[in-house]
Amino acid sequence: MSTIIILGAGMMGTAITVPLSDRGHDVRLVGTHLDTDIIEEIHDSRRHPRLRVTVPERVVPYHHLGLREALLGADLVILGVNSLGVTWAAEALAPYLKPDIPVLFLTKGLSGEGQRIQLLPDRFRESLAPSVGSGVPTMAIGGPSIAGELAARRETWIVLTGTDGDLLGRTADLLRTPYYHIWTSTDVIGVEVSVALKNLYALAVGLVGGLLEVAPQTENEAPMHNPAAAIFAQALSEMSYLVRRWGGRPSTVVALPGAGDLYVTCQGGRNARLGRHMGMGVPYREAMTRFMTDETVEGAQLALEIGPTIEWMIGRGDLAAEALPLLRTVIDMVCHDAPLNIPWGSFFAGGTEEASLKDSSDVHGDGGYGP
Repeated sequence: MSTIIILGAGMMGTAITVPLSDRGHDVRLVGTHLDTDIIEEIHDSRRHPRLRVTVPERVVPYHHLGLREALLGADLVILGVNSLGVTWAAEALAPYLKPDIPVLFLTKGLSGEGQRIQLLPDRFRESLAPSVGSGVPTMAIGGPSIAGELAARRETWIVLTGTDGDLLGRTADLLRTPYYHIWTSTDVIGVEVSVALKNLYALAVGLVGGLLEVAPQTENEAPMHNPAAAIFAQALSEMSYLVRRWGGRPSTVVALPGAGDLYVTCQGGRNARLGRHMGMGVPYREAMTRFMTDETVEGAQLALEIGPTIEWMIGRGDLAAEALPLLRTVIDMVCHDAPLNIPWGSFFAGGTEEASLKDSSDVHGDGGYGP
């Protein structure tokens, strides 16, 4: 039995308390300053207002001001904040986090640093105090895992990634249950890039739902599965190009963190809804204002975060423009409110093996990623 702290009481942060409790761990769920109402509801009724499930009795809820107390005796810290809260989380944890306590990321995303793309665990370590950050081992979870399904104990498969194989094995043993199946991988770049980009590409697949709504009705009321499938396949092609370009393994893209996570994200949710509105011809900013006020859409958030950096890399010749027609389209629509213009004829036409294999130092990690 271990003591596990989760920082962030959102959907996934709370959902993972279920398998942890089933394994017999002591779980402390610490809300951020944005989670006050959720923590109060869990404290009063044991219910999460959005997950609509009963939070296990082993889970002790804490407000963010109780973080220091919650961390006493911690064996593992799980980070469940959104991508915009990674720096805040590092600053909040820094005074109390011991260098030998691993931090496991549920948080998905990438950081655009102007001339480089950075993985969120690396950004987290940089934001910690130097005396702590260099010694904190980080890991991340990737794969198709919908919070509501995990909280209901539906069968779920994920990949646990990090650079320390022994630590991955021990952590996987802490988390596994008969319904929570865990594989391990040292391909940190492959996993992290795949699980971040899947939100952006799920938005692209969602465009087809909007296109169907405004398209003329056909005699046989034909759907548009063909173009949706083409976008899905192009997304995997572009993800493979970027993962290989940045030093990861393309095989990860066609496994749980890439194809698996992209598939489940395309089934619904905020990315698909925003894509549908934009597919109907509503510009990004108008769609957010009219239909999705106060909602965070991870795919659009990622486009805004990395879009300028991707455009700079393409302009400098570090990335092949012809290999990324779909990524460039989504970035243009989100970052510049460009009208919908899917370059169907460019799909599968770009990206040479030579370009994919070109060395790069534009994704920054600690080294040692891969086999």
